[in-house]
Amino acid sequence: MDEIEVREALDRHWVASDANDFDAEHAIYREDAVLEYPQSGERIRGRHAIQASRAAQPNAKRFTVRRIVGAGDLWVTEFTLAYDGRPSFSVSVMEFVEGKVARETQYFADPFEPGPSRAQWVEKIG
Repeated sequence: MDEIEVREALDRHWVASDANDFDAEHAIYREDAVLEYPQSGERIRGRHAIQASRAAQPNAKRFTVRRIVGAGDLWVTEFTLAYDGRPSFSVSVMEFVEGKVARETQYFADPFEPGPSRAQWVEKIG
């Protein structure tokens, strides 16, 4: 799979994630894929378990991709994941093997108020 095909697969994955299309969302993963959430100390093994864990999530969720960068077998997506309208700024690191995701690590950060000590240099972003 070349980089254009990987990028297209990632685009389809994030569109499907936002639409709660769990079958299309998880087509990108290998059967033996591993997903890790370092902040909660969780590891989920296998595409079917990853899909089931996400389908069981009770909150309404929306994904907004900010950017996707990568090359070869390592790709990073920066996105906002909103659960019930509450945003969490997120990063997904995906490692591909033979055209499918073998390992994904996701990091999440809640928004916070800007620090007044740097206000004179800051430009507010959306």
